[in-house]
Amino acid sequence: MITYSKTTSREELAQILALQNINLLENLSDEEKQQQGFVTVKHTLEILEKMHKACPHTIAKYNDRVVGFALSMTKEFSDDIEVLKPMFIEINKIVTSKSYIVMGQICIDKDFRKQGVFRGLYNFMKTNICESKFDLIVTEIDLKNQVSLNAHQAIGFKNLIDYNYQGKTWRIVTLKV
Repeated sequence: MITYSKTTSREELAQILALQNINLLENLSDEEKQQQGFVTVKHTLEILEKMHKACPHTIAKYNDRVVGFALSMTKEFSDDIEVLKPMFIEINKIVTSKSYIVMGQICIDKDFRKQGVFRGLYNFMKTNICESKFDLIVTEIDLKNQVSLNAHQAIGFKNLIDYNYQGKTWRIVTLKV
């Protein structure tokens, strides 16, 4: 049975990094990228720990193994990850809510896709992470990642803006909590 929770240990953060590494854009074939989607940002254990201390991440586990994650990133991290700086600039231009959280990355183990884990991670995040602290979840998606675009749209994310940065087009999407 898949269970959802907040991150509580360094071991869980290490498992997030292992799952992330398998699904990084540069580690997948073109066919895998198109059919399964991909993640773009490569985090370090240090930054995941800092983000966790500010706001725990959401994880899906099966038999004590992390099989999915949604990273929580508060505004305070807007300058900490180079590739995400342009996203925060765009968010600050448009998002009027002062109490939003950025979902910094979501990823599901290949063996657990199409089983509701994506929706389960966001449902847990809305109920248990955001609680009364945040009224909006914001994230960005590479427009080449059609799998992620479709998945976010299917659970109610709304398009906010598309922007270009270093030859890539990104879409910022939001979900009311």
